[in-house]
Amino acid sequence: MAIKVLVANRAEIACRIFQTCREMGLKTIGVFTPEDRHARHIAYADEVYQIPSYLDIDAIIQIASQARAKLIHPGYGFLSERSQFVDAIEKQGFIFIGPTSVTMKQMGDKIFAKEIAKQVKIPIIPGVKVLLRNDLKLITKKLGFPLLIKAAAGGGGKGMRIVRDIKDLELAAENATKEAQAFFGDGTIFIEKYIENPRHIEIQVFGDGRGNGVHLYERECSLQRRHQKIWEEALAPNLNTKIKENLRHAAIKLVQKVKYRNAGAVEFLIDKDENFYFLEMNTRLQVEHPVTELITGVDLVHAQLSQALNGKSFFFKQGIPLPRGHAIGVRLYAEDPYREFMPTPGKIEILKWPQGTGIRVDSGIEEGQRLGTQFDSLLAKLVVYAENRDRALERMKFALKDTVILGIGTNQNYLKNLCDHPKVEQGKVYTNFLETEFVEFLNKHSDMKKDFSRVILANYPSPWVDRSETVSYREKTVTSNTIRHKQTTENPPHTSELEVQFPGKVRKILVKKGDYVQRGEVLLLVEAMKMEFAIKAPYSATIKELFTKEGQQINIGDRYLNFELVQ
Repeated sequence: MAIKVLVANRAEIACRIFQTCREMGLKTIGVFTPEDRHARHIAYADEVYQIPSYLDIDAIIQIASQARAKLIHPGYGFLSERSQFVDAIEKQGFIFIGPTSVTMKQMGDKIFAKEIAKQVKIPIIPGVKVLLRNDLKLITKKLGFPLLIKAAAGGGGKGMRIVRDIKDLELAAENATKEAQAFFGDGTIFIEKYIENPRHIEIQVFGDGRGNGVHLYERECSLQRRHQKIWEEALAPNLNTKIKENLRHAAIKLVQKVKYRNAGAVEFLIDKDENFYFLEMNTRLQVEHPVTELITGVDLVHAQLSQALNGKSFFFKQGIPLPRGHAIGVRLYAEDPYREFMPTPGKIEILKWPQGTGIRVDSGIEEGQRLGTQFDSLLAKLVVYAENRDRALERMKFALKDTVILGIGTNQNYLKNLCDHPKVEQGKVYTNFLETEFVEFLNKHSDMKKDFSRVILANYPSPWVDRSETVSYREKTVTSNTIRHKQTTENPPHTSELEVQFPGKVRKILVKKGDYVQRGEVLLLVEAMKMEFAIKAPYSATIKELFTKEGQQINIGDRYLNFELVQ
């Protein structure tokens, strides 16, 4: 009887895993929710079953039993880093494709993970867990400014605040605690020294679960929006050999220390003086794994499956292959970069992927598909490979130019512009680059009227609409509205309403009627396309009235609340 693998995920990563399973002669089991009944990944699996949610552990275990699966692959996101999921899988006798639940729990706790790194003499950013609010001033004396406040229980920029002056510390800590509690159910925060303009480098690792580990080199992941990566490349450019060796050695020490099993990634920050610091460990296959596959020739999903089935991977017999060439990957999202990366759900009217030597597309969408707000806005990963970085960048420019996605808004033109920035061409970027130098570059060079990715906004009336524009392709015509640049009000009115800019669901309301809020303070958390969006106060004011409640579905044009300015 053929071995069956259940993939507890959806879209492009599910399609990606199914492909390798098929090549290995393994039967595949897919799952889908009611909202995903027409999703592309369903057609890729040998068997498919409906579940209430991709977070429903009991339902997934039940399907695995019913379909007689042997292994379960979590993909990334959803349950991929939940130790309870691993426990439930192994309790029922299935094989989890990933690390043990103990390792996952240890490395998922950012504070505990740093302690482990410290034990094996890996540099960490100086930081302190905040137990009492009275500790704040003592912490600042110890660490100095600037400081970074972070949520202990999660990542993705949630609960994160940069503080440069002691007068802002208490309010920043209070808001970070409130936001961390809302997002992760745990308001614990820690404060660490803030590193200005660091590079974000990660090492791909693989362990056998018995204390042996290998690395598959590094990836440059510094280009990020809202603390989420949108561009990755391998190998990292402009990084000297000694630092690369030190990073790889540090990552292996961590793998050996925790007896890590299967694929993972160890992440580091590098400051302007080329000192490196442990950031965190991701205990799963990374979204950005294709760039590593292209420079090594290794199918990481194949390696994962082999290790899970046989107890070890070929790495431990043959060693790691030498890297060759250069790979760059970008992430295409259904979002509007010019409106703070708001999600842009809708119907994909026209879809054409680029083709050619050295171009790879990992996608979970198809033409005619309608995207809602329930899931992540990632459409596809566009990855290119060439003999060197300059050729790879040329190939990426071609691939982006040759991609056609109409009917929804995307970040395609944003990525095109990114390719043209001199510092991106030189490989001299850092984690805050998109919010600083690239914003200035866009304001000078971006031709907003040619941004066809904004077609989705044609469906919605908006006070920002300037004129309409028609795009034709393959005998189809789609009309879009050209959007003006975001405007701010220097002298807001005495009262003002905060309107909904994208459809979604109100997850948490952090204020109440009568509260005085500071400009930039988080008022509500809204879930859309599997991302949490913090709705912030546009200026300092008093909350006059709330028009929404937690759990409510909202649409463009609805009102969140209104303000009354203090005169």
